Amino acid sequence: MKNKISAEGTKPAASSAPIVPPTNVAPPASSPPSPHSSGAWKYTKFTGKVVLVSPFLLVGYYLYRIYDESHPACQQPQSAAHASGNKKKTLVILGTGWGSISILKNLDTTLYNVIIVSPRNYFLFTPLLPSCPTGTIEYRSVVEPVRSVAKRRPGEVVYYEAEATDIDAANNKLILTQKLGSDEVKVEGVDTISITLDYDYLVVGVGAQPNTFGIPGVEENSCVLKEISDSRKIRRRFMDCIETAALLPKGSSERARLLHTVVVGGGPTGVEFAAELQDYIDEDIRRWNPEIAEEMKVTIVEGSPNPLSMMNKDLIAYTRETLVKLGIELMTSSRVKEVTDRYVHAIVKQPSGESTWVDVPYGLLVWATGNGTRDIVKKLSTKLPEQKNATRGLLVDDYMRLQGSTNIYALGDCTFTRNPPTAQVAQQEGIYLSKSLETLARVDDLEYQLFSSSFEGAERERAQHNLSREKGSLQPFKYHHMGALAYIGSERAVADLCWAEESFFKNLSKISIGGTFTFFFWKSAYVQMLLSTKTQVLVTMDWIKVALFGRDISRE
Repeated sequence: MKNKISAEGTKPAASSAPIVPPTNVAPPASSPPSPHSSGAWKYTKFTGKVVLVSPFLLVGYYLYRIYDESHPACQQPQSAAHASGNKKKTLVILGTGWGSISILKNLDTTLYNVIIVSPRNYFLFTPLLPSCPTGTIEYRSVVEPVRSVAKRRPGEVVYYEAEATDIDAANNKLILTQKLGSDEVKVEGVDTISITLDYDYLVVGVGAQPNTFGIPGVEENSCVLKEISDSRKIRRRFMDCIETAALLPKGSSERARLLHTVVVGGGPTGVEFAAELQDYIDEDIRRWNPEIAEEMKVTIVEGSPNPLSMMNKDLIAYTRETLVKLGIELMTSSRVKEVTDRYVHAIVKQPSGESTWVDVPYGLLVWATGNGTRDIVKKLSTKLPEQKNATRGLLVDDYMRLQGSTNIYALGDCTFTRNPPTAQVAQQEGIYLSKSLETLARVDDLEYQLFSSSFEGAERERAQHNLSREKGSLQPFKYHHMGALAYIGSERAVADLCWAEESFFKNLSKISIGGTFTFFFWKSAYVQMLLSTKTQVLVTMDWIKVALFGRDISRE
């Protein structure tokens, strides 16, 4: 008890005065902000989520596109008349090239009974065709079946695998001929079928055939690069040359001849094929057959002073420098005069102005220059007086209508216009013509309703106004050049781009670039131009396979 009282006695006495804090004591410091609560951290978290989710969104997008393309919607069937009672006209499109397919892709096919006629039942993406003979891209990756394109249109489209052999422009009739592809398949004992087809509108988009310019021996001894079959033929002959040369003694002139590939034509097709072939030699043949690769040689023969002469002069110089570094020989200012089974005979203009005769031995000769008119184009031009001077292609007006006809149109390489014969021109012509044909269908339907119905007062004025507006919307075709692309080898490309014909920033209206970055731009641009997700995926996978495993060097 005593201890307890003693402990309590030591406590200080309670005071009623207010407690004043000392003025010389600093306030407690605030805790630093958490890095997880800053704006930078929130932005980082958001970016990380986007990066994680983006692949799944991209895969989902392409899966949806694949499903959508493989499950087309129901089409409106072909019929004899529109809902208004007006006769539905028959539109026949000849060909399955750039121009014809562009019409098909962009046309409202419910406005016509559309019929496609072509001996080739697929669309070929020609810009990537030079990559096929070497195996960089598989043949099936650059073709799109016509029926798959037609099935995705709103109105039914009929396709006939046949060739138009004659056009009766006076009576609006076509003669179609189909030569059956197999000897075992015959109809009533014959292997050829001919039918007659009526049309209201006809579009001629049959393209062009290789032009040999009448040079002796070209047709018999060279390979062209226009179709898949041409690519296969080049591949077989190239491999034949390699395997045959391997049997000959090293250093012999015949072995050197077989291992020499000559490409005539320094345009995009010739340069790209030569570049692809040189890549094939350096990256694949050299790995598995180095002795043969050391002796292989590629030469480009070009009539003008430079390859890719349509490009910017700086890109021309860059192209020439790159090709020479790769080991490709350039024979510019050279004109081929004759071709035999072993030699290309040419006249080369020297810088001094003198001309010399050169005999170039070859094992494989690829002819990649010039467009010639097809037989159906020649036959049609003889039937119309206005086409008597159409020696290089059909003559059309500013609306792509055939001169001398009111219901026949032509586009692409089978025509002769002020525009270059390129896929870019044909594609724009096809888009333009699809819109013009839609306008013509609406005009025809409005005229039918206007003159077959009892429109009166304001209703009639409205119909006449709509008719005048539709007729006024028909404008002449105007080509907008978007530029040119070309692969020049060793993962390098050149691009001469035109963003706009007229620009406030004149220096930005045209851009000329070249190099490795341009190579990836070249790839992405062509992938985006492919018609379907399927071909986009297949081409991309082909490039990945080549990067991982290289190209195949076996004979087919």
